[in-house]
Amino acid sequence: MTATEPGSYKNSVNLPQTKFDMRANAVKREPELQKFWAEQQIYEHLSQENPGELFILHDGPPYANGALHIGHALNKILKDTINKYQLLKGRKVRFVPGWDCHGLPIELKVLQTLKPEERRQLTPLTLRQKARDFAIDTVAQQATSFKRYGVWGDWDHPYLTLKPEYEAAQIAVFGQMVLKGYIYRGLKPVHWSPSSKTALAEAELEYPEGHTSRSLYAAFEVLNLSKDLQMPLDPFLGELGVAIWTTTPWTIPANLAVSVNPELVYAVVEVGENAPGRFKYLIVAKDLVDRLSEVLGTTLEIKATMMGRLLEHCTYRHPLYDRTSEIVIGGDYVTTESGTGLVHTAPGHGQDDYQVGQRYGLPILSPVDDNGDFTEEAGQFQGLNVLGDGNTAVIEALQEAQSLLKEEPYQHKYPYDWRTKKPTIFRATEQWFASVEGFRDDALKAIAEVNWIPAQGENRITSMVAERSDWCISRQRSWGVPIPVFYDEETGEPLLNEETIAHVQAIVAEKGSDAWWELSIEELLPQKYHGKNYRKGTDTMDVWFDSGSSWAAVVEQRPELRYPADMYLEGSDQHRGWFQSSLLTSVATQGQAPYKTVLTHGFTLDEQGRKQSKSLGNVVDPMVVIEGGKNQQQEPPYGADILRLWVSSVDYTNDVPIGKNILKQMSDVYRKIRNTARFLLGNLHDFDPEKDAVAYEKLPELDRYMLHRMTEVFDEIQDSFETYQFFRFFQTVQNFCAVDLSNFYLDIAKDRLYISSLNAERRRSCQTVLAIALENLAKVIAPVLSHMAEDIWQYLPYKTSYKSVFESGWIKLEEQWRNPELAERWEQLRELRAEANKVLEQARTAKAIGSSLEAKLLLFVADSNLRSQLQAFNPSDSLSGNRVDELRYLFITSQVELVDLSDRLTDAKYTSQTEALGIGVANADGQKCDRCWNYSTHVGESKEHPLLCERCVPAIEDQF
Repeated sequence: MTATEPGSYKNSVNLPQTKFDMRANAVKREPELQKFWAEQQIYEHLSQENPGELFILHDGPPYANGALHIGHALNKILKDTINKYQLLKGRKVRFVPGWDCHGLPIELKVLQTLKPEERRQLTPLTLRQKARDFAIDTVAQQATSFKRYGVWGDWDHPYLTLKPEYEAAQIAVFGQMVLKGYIYRGLKPVHWSPSSKTALAEAELEYPEGHTSRSLYAAFEVLNLSKDLQMPLDPFLGELGVAIWTTTPWTIPANLAVSVNPELVYAVVEVGENAPGRFKYLIVAKDLVDRLSEVLGTTLEIKATMMGRLLEHCTYRHPLYDRTSEIVIGGDYVTTESGTGLVHTAPGHGQDDYQVGQRYGLPILSPVDDNGDFTEEAGQFQGLNVLGDGNTAVIEALQEAQSLLKEEPYQHKYPYDWRTKKPTIFRATEQWFASVEGFRDDALKAIAEVNWIPAQGENRITSMVAERSDWCISRQRSWGVPIPVFYDEETGEPLLNEETIAHVQAIVAEKGSDAWWELSIEELLPQKYHGKNYRKGTDTMDVWFDSGSSWAAVVEQRPELRYPADMYLEGSDQHRGWFQSSLLTSVATQGQAPYKTVLTHGFTLDEQGRKQSKSLGNVVDPMVVIEGGKNQQQEPPYGADILRLWVSSVDYTNDVPIGKNILKQMSDVYRKIRNTARFLLGNLHDFDPEKDAVAYEKLPELDRYMLHRMTEVFDEIQDSFETYQFFRFFQTVQNFCAVDLSNFYLDIAKDRLYISSLNAERRRSCQTVLAIALENLAKVIAPVLSHMAEDIWQYLPYKTSYKSVFESGWIKLEEQWRNPELAERWEQLRELRAEANKVLEQARTAKAIGSSLEAKLLLFVADSNLRSQLQAFNPSDSLSGNRVDELRYLFITSQVELVDLSDRLTDAKYTSQTEALGIGVANADGQKCDRCWNYSTHVGESKEHPLLCERCVPAIEDQF
């Protein structure tokens, strides 16, 4: 049949065919893929049957008290990305998700739901029951969300800190620390939260910006001088005050000493006119005289100087009580950076003060109760709250006693209870402590043996552990694991030994920690202690001790895991939280860190770099990102993969932004990757690698170059996963799909794929490369874009041995594909192509040509070596050679002419010229072929197919 009508040949072109949708339709498709993974038990099989060694990333437990936020999504998706990469690499990944279920926030949530009458009737047991129910419900909700993010793990057997086996393991850790002498009961100042009525750990504090304290300068009358100062300072006695500065006036009633630095020089200064207070002379640090003169608004004239150490044992009178105290030697915290250089010391209200008090045998006076109100010991201030009226009353009393020199507001960092958002106080109470001093050196040594990512994490936790005081592990709450201690009713002595702890541990393992409240003292104590009068302790353990024992309760206890874990991964705030509590319990009992590598990430911000908060209205809810919001125009449903792609795109070592614009960008990148995959799938619809793949030796140069390029790309991606630099994965995949594939290889390939006959070698060789690109692309994106990778795999048009992309393992690169010399040549050709495209674009913009196939490219190259290479790629006859490595295909023009002299380009309307390179664009010779749209002087030569060129005539007869 002779076809003479234009368009007659359109059905003879091999266009792509695939059911793989251009749209992800993630809201419907992702749950289908998750169901497939669950039904086929992909994670379970791989975690059990992979040939490689174990890989244990131990999950830091999120708190079970509300819906998940975007920070949770960042954290769990990072973990899942690492786990899936390790699975693809053939390792047995065992991921046990966990939850922190005890503590005050859950108690508060429960109390908020109750009426005042119901609260009054609560017993510890009924409160615990309600708290447990609340925590378990929350765990179920959070688990559903985590699974929707595509996170894999042993969701049927998570670890919960409220389970009996967990609580028993925790009591065992506590017991080992008791037996090693690291646990003691002491009256010490701790961070006390009047709003929560409990002691707090360092990790339960926050330091909000903008806290202002009422600070004051005051002077106490010097009574007696030390031996060395009696002669020089005697003339000043009776009118001499020792000047102090404090930001907590309410602690003045508990003042028992004034501390000096032995190495500083101090001065007696004479106070000028309009002097505040009743003293003519004051003792202050010499270096601070000028500044204090300004602050107090009076002249200060130096009358005598002395070294700090000589002031030791001078005595002074308390301005508000009939009490005499000493000047003592403090530590290096006494400086001339602020204040007077002398520090008001209340051993019941500060860590440094407590330590100095211990050295000098001072009592621990703390006249403040659980509510933060002054007690009887504070005399006239009894009943006043120290953070309110009590503070004011103390300042007024000092004013009346003419002891006050100056009051001024002082803005500084001050600890707040991270749950109630109210200020805390330092207050001495009887608490249980872990003596960090006892194993600090071992902890520091263990830190140095861990791999910290990013590296500065090591400095952070090192300084925290080096400087931390003993760890207060007791809490005055009901919802937690009890400290298993009994007290002798007569002496108050604690009973806590190997036998009693083991007995309680066995009961808790069987019945859970409720048993502590349910059972009698007889039942909780071993037989030999019956008959004596004991009472149970009412303190529970700090929740950081709960979660900090997870290495023992989970990693060490579960047979499928292995201690120490390969990795812990949490937010950077956990250097003072979970990383540290886990380290301390593990080092104290096992002598080593519970982890080999610790990776930390920053917090999530909005696109302006602000913290996310409801009041700013800038909170990004991960479920809204996935499922869409109420207004789907404003908040479209992106699916979990977009969220996962965002996690891979950011430098998580810093704080990371997210918002509508960023999500839109992620969606565009996602679509580019998906469309590239769709093109690859569509052009493999008739390809079976078993039968149709072309051997490497027979591949044209372009295809071999492309395989080399894949080795570079996939090496880079592998390295980004190995070094946990996922943003490099993000950039490389994006670049590979957009630049190497779409704009270069696939652009050139269309002619081979569409125009050649089905079985032509030029087409099959291209499909060989496409299949390699597609399978490896699916594998490398699988840790991040898990759903898209699986979707691609399910739509592969040929059989593979693996039902899931995750079973197929990591990328397989052949060593023979690596060919740097070939690559060098093709990189040069690609640069040439980029230059040619600029000139073709000029011609297109000026409407001189439509498609680049309407053009003939004129090329002048000064370099003789390059010129001879180009000539080899420019046969006069399209039917000879390998029909692939030709300049016309590279530039996607109908013809390319190599010219000897650059002035030959002057005929061309559009040109670009340098000394080394000249490019011109002229109209293509001949007529347009109705099938391939190339221009050719041979169109019309075939009587049978007068509309076709010299390539398409044999192509439709299966010969090109």
